[in-house]
Amino acid sequence: MELDSALNVIDSSISQIKWRLKPAPRRRLHTDILALCTGMRPVVMVDYGGKLPELQERLCSVLQLSQKESSVLRSLRVMVIDDMIYLIHVKELAEYVKSSLNVDIELHFVDLEQDPPKFQDVNQTLFQMIAQSEHNSNAKELVSVQRFFSTVFPVDGMDKELFPPPTMDHVVNNKSIVGEISTSQSSSEVIDLSCCMQDCQVTIPTLNGWLLGYPVVYLFGRDHIPDSIYNLSTKSLQLFQISIHRSGGTSTSGPRQEELMSFSVPYSLSMEGQNEVWAEAFLARLLAKLETCKHVWASLKMEVSQCYPQAIVL
Repeated sequence: MELDSALNVIDSSISQIKWRLKPAPRRRLHTDILALCTGMRPVVMVDYGGKLPELQERLCSVLQLSQKESSVLRSLRVMVIDDMIYLIHVKELAEYVKSSLNVDIELHFVDLEQDPPKFQDVNQTLFQMIAQSEHNSNAKELVSVQRFFSTVFPVDGMDKELFPPPTMDHVVNNKSIVGEISTSQSSSEVIDLSCCMQDCQVTIPTLNGWLLGYPVVYLFGRDHIPDSIYNLSTKSLQLFQISIHRSGGTSTSGPRQEELMSFSVPYSLSMEGQNEVWAEAFLARLLAKLETCKHVWASLKMEVSQCYPQAIVL
């Protein structure tokens, strides 16, 4: 199978650059690449051990070598925002950004600036929230960042094999942010979008909630970070874990289970995914995606566990 061959190419490239990647993070990397290449996720946050800039350099080297041997990997890129590293599939991300702006994807927002945290009206879109004065600022900022991403990843420009080098002129808070993202002729060059966070009240947790495809996003501004940390750290949480099983696993116990993603919701705002419209809709959307790639993934399930109050860094 083409994707199995691609993973072998990845492993060969890891060996060539002498990256001593331990078995657990290597499996995580394999799962992330499969999730990106099958459209199960447009973006994953990298956590394979190591820090900037070494981790970034190793990932870029692996992609550069691997993309010469495997065409299925050529839409993958390394993206950096401040000190966060991501792997992205540029075509899937372009579609995801477009769907977000068209409100084809439902997002549900938890206001962490309140104690206790509260859901925004689950029937409201970001644009409807902007129309209200009370939470105008945070919602408006997030839409502004989404529009910024739409200029970097335009759907109309994603039919080419290599990602074209864009130049953006984006306005946030009436201040012009000019960011040149040089991808040169190399398909493995880093896409640095740190400029999207400059002079912007959107926080990294809010950005990641949307960017990583979570159905529930924590919404708060930079001016309320201490309050938001307190409001979340003092509450029990429901941890939602989405597990996925590979097709044709070699394990004697059946197909191997891997974590696709996980996210949290304040305990008081969730019923463990039972009879919750947002949770059922999110799971249904993932299962619909699974149907398009059953040759890679055998099954998917969502499990919920309680996480008691603990120190949280936002």
